[in-house]
Amino acid sequence: MQLKRVLVLLLLALAVGAYAQQRLSIATGGTGGVYYPVGGGYAQIINEQLPGFSATVEVTGASVENVGLVARGDADIGLALADTVLMAFRGIGRFGPGGELPRLPNLRAIGIAYHNAIHIITLEGSGIYSLADLRGRRVSVGAPGSGTEVSARTILEANGITPDDFAVHRLSVGEATDALVDGVIDAGFWSGGVPTGAVMSLAETHRIRLVPISAEELERAQSADPTFIPYTFPAGAYRGIPETPSVGIPNVVFVAAEMPEELAYQFTRALFEHIAVVRAIHPSAYETVPELALNSPIPLHPGAIRALEELGLSVPDHLRGE
Repeated sequence: MQLKRVLVLLLLALAVGAYAQQRLSIATGGTGGVYYPVGGGYAQIINEQLPGFSATVEVTGASVENVGLVARGDADIGLALADTVLMAFRGIGRFGPGGELPRLPNLRAIGIAYHNAIHIITLEGSGIYSLADLRGRRVSVGAPGSGTEVSARTILEANGITPDDFAVHRLSVGEATDALVDGVIDAGFWSGGVPTGAVMSLAETHRIRLVPISAEELERAQSADPTFIPYTFPAGAYRGIPETPSVGIPNVVFVAAEMPEELAYQFTRALFEHIAVVRAIHPSAYETVPELALNSPIPLHPGAIRALEELGLSVPDHLRGE
């Protein structure tokens, strides 16, 4: 059986034309976030398990940039927040008519990597204890072109807070933590896995607070974006942090519909069979299980469907595409 698998992989390297002997690009995020190390784990799996292929990890502006890179063929595999992926696929919000970005209907999912938690980070003494307290303050809503920015604006506007209500900064998580220390901003949004390295480092040197998002505020946000789910930071998730209610969002591993079925199949199988490689890099990968792929906000790639069915899952019709 193992010999048969090796032969199939060797044939794959010869059979997929332009993809053969190609260096695959994985679009991630900033080095201070979670996408980057998780993407590094995916690259290691590809390098070790897919003969004829090697992978590199790209530092990007995260979700919004990543969906465009993959859809255009400038990257092969991407990580992005479910709300961004869904809007890009459907052509709503910033994508398609009325938005500044085109609709991207050729996105296809491989699975769910893990769930992000919305962090609203502030320092002790800031006087910020709720969303309402952000009015009149200096607030980073995330890096330009990031899923953090999309989620932050959705949550705020669903709760009656517009960009006119505060001084808007658009910083990555690493930039935001530095800006908090330097007194440039009063609070910063970050959508990422727990723990996120940059936030953890800040908590080790400064007394931080995570601003809670109440059940009512979550419900209003869900009316604007159904991909939001409840999330609670466990006590001690970061130094000195008590249990704190917030918002969670799935992260999607995705490719373009144009990726050859055999390559998508082999990547999906290798990802789930060797996920221990990624778990050794970041604990968020303990959420990377085949069953969560069925929660994808967009259709699955045919290669992923084949792999998931071989793993014993029944893929519903709405995830099989048009």
